[in-house]
Amino acid sequence: QLQLVESGGGLAQTGDSLTLSCATSQGSFRQKDMAWFRQAPGKETEFVAARRRDGHLYYEDFMKGRLTISGDNAKNTMYLRINGLKPDDTAVYFCAAGVVILGRTRDGSGYAYWGQGTQVTVSS
Repeated sequence: QLQLVESGGGLAQTGDSLTLSCATSQGSFRQKDMAWFRQAPGKETEFVAARRRDGHLYYEDFMKGRLTISGDNAKNTMYLRINGLKPDDTAVYFCAAGVVILGRTRDGSGYAYWGQGTQVTVSS
């Protein structure tokens, strides 16, 4: 069973940057498609970014330009850097992993494994 543990969230101010981490329990997270989703209070979970097994990166348009997703194979860890934080970025950010059909990269239901989430709160 693959386990995912997010960290790096916290309280930030508008304009700050944060780097979220997702540590995986298995030997090689390159065997999985991995993604970040978020859920703001009272809203549905939405796609943020993904790093597929083939190395391709995907970003949600509404945050494009402010996101960088990367991975450290030696540490089995994926990162999400968010620049220019806004109050609207306040949400619980989740890491997800699985073997996902290309067309469902942005669909949370395609991911079999989820972390517990890390809270990001941005004040104005």
